[in-house]
Amino acid sequence: MLVFAVTILLSSFLLFLVQPMIARMILPWFGGTAAVWSTCLVFFQVTLLFGYLYSHKVITRLPLRRQRLVHSLLLALCVLFLPLWPSASWKPAGGEDPMLRILGLLVMTIGLPYFLLSTTGPLIQAWLVQARPGAIPYRLFALSNFGSMLALICYPTLIEPRLGLRQQSWLWSGGFGLFLLVSLAAGWASLPRGATAAAQANDMDEGETPPAPRMMTRVDWVLLATCPSILLLALTNSLTQDVAAIPFLWVIPLALYLLSFILCFDMDRWYRRWIFLPLGWLAAFMLVLLTMGGLPVIKITPVVTTISMCFFIVCMNCHGELARRKPHPKYLTLFYLMVSLGGALGGVFVAILAPLLFRTNYELPVGLSLFVYVLVMVMADVSEAAGRRLLKPVSITIGLVFFMFLGYRFNMLNRESAYSARNFYGELKIAVQGDEEDWGGIRRLVNGSINHGEEFIHPKRRSEPTTYYCPDSGVGMALSALPPGPAKVAIVGLGAGTLASYSRPGDLFRFYEINPLVVEVSKKFFYYVSEAKGKIDVVMGDARLSLEREAPQNYDVIAIDAFSSDSIPVHLLTREAIQLYFRHLKPGGILAIHVSNRYIDLEPVLEQQALRAGKYAATVDSRGDGERRCYQSVWVILTAREDLLKRPDFLRATRPTLISVTLPLWTDDYSNVFQLLK
Repeated sequence: MLVFAVTILLSSFLLFLVQPMIARMILPWFGGTAAVWSTCLVFFQVTLLFGYLYSHKVITRLPLRRQRLVHSLLLALCVLFLPLWPSASWKPAGGEDPMLRILGLLVMTIGLPYFLLSTTGPLIQAWLVQARPGAIPYRLFALSNFGSMLALICYPTLIEPRLGLRQQSWLWSGGFGLFLLVSLAAGWASLPRGATAAAQANDMDEGETPPAPRMMTRVDWVLLATCPSILLLALTNSLTQDVAAIPFLWVIPLALYLLSFILCFDMDRWYRRWIFLPLGWLAAFMLVLLTMGGLPVIKITPVVTTISMCFFIVCMNCHGELARRKPHPKYLTLFYLMVSLGGALGGVFVAILAPLLFRTNYELPVGLSLFVYVLVMVMADVSEAAGRRLLKPVSITIGLVFFMFLGYRFNMLNRESAYSARNFYGELKIAVQGDEEDWGGIRRLVNGSINHGEEFIHPKRRSEPTTYYCPDSGVGMALSALPPGPAKVAIVGLGAGTLASYSRPGDLFRFYEINPLVVEVSKKFFYYVSEAKGKIDVVMGDARLSLEREAPQNYDVIAIDAFSSDSIPVHLLTREAIQLYFRHLKPGGILAIHVSNRYIDLEPVLEQQALRAGKYAATVDSRGDGERRCYQSVWVILTAREDLLKRPDFLRATRPTLISVTLPLWTDDYSNVFQLLK
C-alpha cells in the first residue's frame, strides 16, 4: 500500500504542478490574456480523459504482465521530453490561431509525460484490486486529489515567489525522473507470483460479478462531473479577466475543485445533503449577484473569497452526489472514464465551443442553470426517499424563481449593449448612452467589466480624449511634451483608439494590437482613428514580440496601455521589456505606462525598473473630471531626461517615486504578482 500511495501522490503532485508552470511559461507569447489558461486547462482535461481511456482499455483488454510491459515502455519514452521547456519556435508571428498553436505547443512539450501522469491514478488503483482482491481503492482517489491540491497551493505561495522559470523547469524534470523510477517499481512489484497469482485469479473468476452500471447511471456521472467543470472555467475566466491573468487566481478555483473531490471520496460523512442542499441554493443566487452585473467592492479579498466559497459549495454538491453513486471497484476505470469525460466536456464547451457559438458570455448562466437542475434532481430524490411529497414542488418552485432572477440579471448586464462579439481574447461590447443630439452622450468599449475607452457621440465632441487619456493624465502630459514638428509615437494597446486624438499633421502614431476584433470594432464604431489628424498605423500581434523583431524606431513617446484584464500583462513590465522600449525610444524619449488598477499595485515594480535602468521616474495620479468623462488614472513616466520631470506642469502633477528595496526585480524568468495584491 505504501508503494501505491507514494506513486499516486507523486504523480498527482507533478500532474498539477506542471499546469500553472507551463501556462506561466507560454503566457507572454500569447499576449498575457486569460484565455491562455483556459486553453491549457482544456488540454489538461482532454488529455486526462485519454489517460483514463487508456487505463480502462489496458486493464480490461491486456493480461497482467503485458499491462506492466506496455506502460513501462511508454514511461521510458518520456525521457525524450526532459527537461521541460517550450521551444521558441512556437512563438506566434502574429496571424495564427492562438488556440491551435497553444494546443500544438502543449502536445509537443508535455504531451506524453502529462498523458502518462494522468493514467497513474486509475491504473495503480486497478493494479491494487488485481493484486489484493477485495481491496477498496477509492481512498487512493482522495489521496490523488490531495497531491494535486498540494501542488496548486505550493506553486503560487512557495515555488513561483522563490524560483525562476528555468529553476522551476529543472525542479519538475527532476521530480518526474523520480516518478519514473517509483512507478516502474510499483508496477512490477504489484505483480502476483506463482501460486498466489493463480489463487487470486481463481478468486476473481469465482467471485460474484456485480451488474454493470445502467446507462442512466453513467449519464448521471457525466452530468455531475460536467457542471462543476463548466463553472470552474467560467468563474476562473471571470476572475482573471476582471483582475489579472496570474497563477494565483488560476489555482484557487482549481484547488477548491480538488478539495471537494478529496472530502467527498475520502469518507461519506463529509457530504451531508441536509447541509449542502440549502447552501447550494444560496451559492447559486450569490454567484448570479457577484458575477452578472457585480457588486461594488474595493479589495480583491472579499471578491475572491466569496466567489470561491460559493464555487466550493457547488463542487461539494456535485461531487458529493458523484461519490454516492460510485460503483463496485470492478468498474472503477469505467467510473473514472465517465468522470473525466464530464470534465472534458465542460472544458471544451467553455474554452472552444462557447466563443464559436455565442456572441456574449453564456457559459456562466449555462453552468449555473445546470447546477440548479442538479439541485432539483437531488431534492426530488430526497423527497422520494423520505416520502415527503412537498419537497419536490418546493424545489421546482425555487428553481423557477432562480431562472427568473438569472434572466433579470442577464438582461441588466446586456441592456445597454448595442453590439457584442467575442473571440479567443474575450468578449467585446459596445454600450451606448444617448444619441448625436445629446451633448453628453457617449459610446463605450467594454471587455468583461473593464472599460477600454469612451467617445462622445455628438459630432463636435468626437475628438475629445476621455476616460484615462485626458490632457491631465500621465500619457496626456507625455504627448503634450512632444517637440514641434512631426513626431513618432508607439502605443501598445488600441482600445477605442482614444490616443489617436493627440496626433498632429505629420505625426505617425503606431498602435500595437494583438486582438483583431479590437481593430475591427475601433474602426467600425469609433471616430478616433478614422478622423485622426496624423498618420495611424496598426501592427497586429503581441507588442513585445513585434518590437523584438523590429529595428530601432526612434519613437518620441511609447505608451503602454495593453490591458488584457484589469492589469497590464506581466511580460510587458519586466527588465527585458523596459530595455526593449528604451532601445526603440530616442535618447530623450518618454515611456508612459498605465498602471490604474483596482487590485494590484504595480508602481513599485516600475520604480524598481527605473532605478536599475538608470532612468528617472515619476507617477502621475490624475483625479478625473466627470463632466469631461475623465476618470482617475495612474501613469508612471520613465525617461532619461531629468529636466522634463522638473518642468512646472510635471512637478504639479507628479509625485516622486519611493523605491522598494525589498521588491525583487521582475525579469522574464521571475515575477511575483501575489505580493502586490492590494
